[in-house]
Amino acid sequence: MRVLARKVAEEWVFVASLLGLLASSLALHRLPHYTPDDFHVAFVLFVFLVIIRGLEKSHLLTWLAVKLSAEKHLALRLVFLTGALSTFVTNDVALMVVVPLTLALDIEGVEKIVILETIAANGASALTPFGNPQNLFIYYHFGLHAGEFVGAIFPFALVSLAFAMLMASTIKARPMTLTSPAVGRDAYLYLAFFTLFLLAALKLLPLWVGAIPLLYVLVRDRAALRVDYFLLFTFLCFFGFTDNLTHVLRFELQSPTSVFVYSVLASQLISNVPSTLLLADFTSNWRALL
Repeated sequence: MRVLARKVAEEWVFVASLLGLLASSLALHRLPHYTPDDFHVAFVLFVFLVIIRGLEKSHLLTWLAVKLSAEKHLALRLVFLTGALSTFVTNDVALMVVVPLTLALDIEGVEKIVILETIAANGASALTPFGNPQNLFIYYHFGLHAGEFVGAIFPFALVSLAFAMLMASTIKARPMTLTSPAVGRDAYLYLAFFTLFLLAALKLLPLWVGAIPLLYVLVRDRAALRVDYFLLFTFLCFFGFTDNLTHVLRFELQSPTSVFVYSVLASQLISNVPSTLLLADFTSNWRALL
């Protein structure tokens, strides 16, 4: 029971979304309607999670981080590396790679560096449709093109990353040498999978190419399937929950200011991903939501 209670506490967003879906379906006597786009988002997210898990297991990202940590301007390099990684492999993964490395260096002012890495990860990951889950949802839900998406969020990402790097440049941290981990033989294969599916996520290739890395891990590397399934099910539950809500709540957030303010407030209460899923059905202003 303790384990179950701990898991419920850890995954409270999923539990809340599941309860919301069940309660709203029972109250309205209806099953939620899922669109093809809903399943597209879930599939793209799942494939990216599997590929990124494979990259983590191969130690390629850690190897890159260790190599850069031995150079001058250590704090600046670590913050920039976090931001650069987050635009491709999501902010969470970038922080999970770089923060443990930063702590292992045992340098003065490490707390400031970690804070700046967090700012860089969140700011830079906002730049791409695949930098974080809510970006991916907005990109597909509103049928956007990569150019208009990046163009809308570029000033925010630029200012966030520039601020973090400017602050990092004032921190004097001497380079240190750490032992580089052995890179797995499948590291470059996962890198190829990532590049291939990146083109699919940007709508330059059909989504079915995502079946290629999935078939590979099913046959050769099932450990890569150990991903955050609670995140996937949270998406699916919220898709159904918000569909039910649209049959009860009849309003639309039209003002960009309203969309922005409600998004900010909601994200402080239920975090950014569920806030995005919840409000997307009540506005067409994707820029303010983003």
